[in-house]
This record gives sequence, structure tokens and C-alpha cells, in this order.
Amino acid sequence: MKTVLANDGIDIQGRQILEEGGFTVWDTKVPQDELADFINSHGVDVLLVRSATQVRRNLIEACPSLKIVGRAGVGVDNIDVEFARSRNIVVLNTPGASAQSVAELVFAHMFTLARRLQQSNRQMPVNGHSDFNALKKRYSDGIELKGRTLGIIGFGRIGQAVATMALGLGMRIIPHDPLVPKAVLELDFLHGSNGRLKIELECQTLERLLSESDFVTLHIPRQPDGRSVLGRPELMRMKRGSYLINTSRGGLVDELALLDLLNSGHLAGAGLDVFDNEPSPLPELLRHPLISVSPHIGGSTREAQNRIGVELARRVLEVYGG
Repeated sequence: MKTVLANDGIDIQGRQILEEGGFTVWDTKVPQDELADFINSHGVDVLLVRSATQVRRNLIEACPSLKIVGRAGVGVDNIDVEFARSRNIVVLNTPGASAQSVAELVFAHMFTLARRLQQSNRQMPVNGHSDFNALKKRYSDGIELKGRTLGIIGFGRIGQAVATMALGLGMRIIPHDPLVPKAVLELDFLHGSNGRLKIELECQTLERLLSESDFVTLHIPRQPDGRSVLGRPELMRMKRGSYLINTSRGGLVDELALLDLLNSGHLAGAGLDVFDNEPSPLPELLRHPLISVSPHIGGSTREAQNRIGVELARRVLEVYGG
């Protein structure tokens, strides 16, 4: 019988699909340094991971039984993809399953920053009873998203999902992606009826995006050389008083430069779901009054996890001819 280790967990429906396809499924969380021994002792054919488990060359070399490595999510930067494929191991991911959830979190951070909720949510429990009117005055200078310009760096499935929501809010979109010259977005205003509208957007230069956008959001993988995509020079090119959102990967933004530009007033705020030093982000980022923070939960909704588990399970079965 074929064996699957879902080392970072799998949704129950995905598990059922695999079991009905004849697989034994383990969802034991095996520590990284014990992973090779577990895979070899249980004859694991398929290893499914999220972002926590690292599938590097040493693990692949040590586990000759592996035939498939699947990533429950978009990025595969925790997998040595080329080396795995050189050993005839199939590498799978689920690029579209979490797009809606990540896009909605982008807007959760944008709305939070626009209305300064990250600050008022801290102050109301402490001072709301005694200083209600003062807090009302302090937080009455928010902005609307309608009419603002949103720059989207990375225009794949998630970037396009963000753009679709932004268009529905009346925002102007400037996308940038060297691999996607243009894209056609379909807005379904009436949920499957005849209210569909198609809009074609062409990608622009990064320089134009940074200089014209009121909000900038990142939707690209970690860079192969580990460099920041938005370092100090790029952040300085952003429009004064603009906002930065990163729900993609830690390391894409120079965090120290970001702090400096927030403190100087060049940037008005940031929404961060990912960090350089996860799971121990810089305390200065977590405490900063101009930053809205969340603990890397972009694709972690019930709906997304169900879609991810189902899609990954079905792709595994396809590889085996099921």
C-alpha cells in the first residue's frame, strides 16, 4: 500500500480522498531532524508539507522511497525542486487554492491601516471608557480606499485576485510582473449570473508603480539569492504617505529600512503577515503603531485549507494514474 506523510497536516477531505485512493495517510508532525528516519522506516512514498518542513537535498538523498513531494500552498522555496526532479521525484503545489484567502487578508490590512484600527483596537480597551471623545477625535482622520491607486508587485493568481477585489472597490490598479505582460480579469458582480465584466490590465514598470501607488502589495516568491525586492532605495521611491502590504514572504522587504521610513514619515503605514525571522519577528515591528500585523495566516482560512487539501490529494492521485 502506498504511504503519505502529511507532515504539516492536511484537511480531512483531502485525507479522505487519499485514503479512498488506496493510500495510508500519516499526519504525525515529525521533527525535521527525525524526518528521514521516519520516511525510511515507514516506506513513505509521498511527503506533503506546508512552509514549516524543509525538503532539502540531504533529506531527498537520504530517502530513496520518495516519489512525490507536495507543497500545500503556492511557493516551493522550502523544497530543492531541481534536485528533487533530478531524482525523478514529482514536485507539486497548489497555486490557486489560497488566492481568495490571501487577497482578503491584504484588504483586511488595508482597511485596518486606512482607518487606523491597529491603533484604536489597542487604545479602546484601555482608555475607551474614560477618554472616548478624545479617541474619537484622534481616529477620525481615516481615508477611503475608493479612488486610491493600488500597486501590485507580482500578477499571478493572488495578485489578480487582489486586483479583482480592488476594482470592485473603485481603486485604480498598477500591476508589475516581468513574467505576465498583461492579464484579463473577470469580475462576477452577481455571483454566476449574467453580471460578468472582463477587464484587461497591462503590467507597468516597477518605477511607475512605486512612484504612483497609494498602497503597494507584494505577491512574489522569495528571491533565489535571498535579496530584498524592496530595499531602502525602492522604499524611498514609494510615494510619500503611502502604505506597504506584505503577505507574501519574509525577506522581500528590508525591515530596518521600513522602520526608518515609517519613523521619518515617508511611509504612512505597513501591513505585515510575514517576517524575516519567523517565528521570532523583530519586536520593533510588532509594537510599531503604524504597522498592522498578523502571524503568517494569509492562506489559513477554513475554506482555503479545504481547497488546498483536496487539490493536493487529487494531484497525487493523478500522478499515480488514479
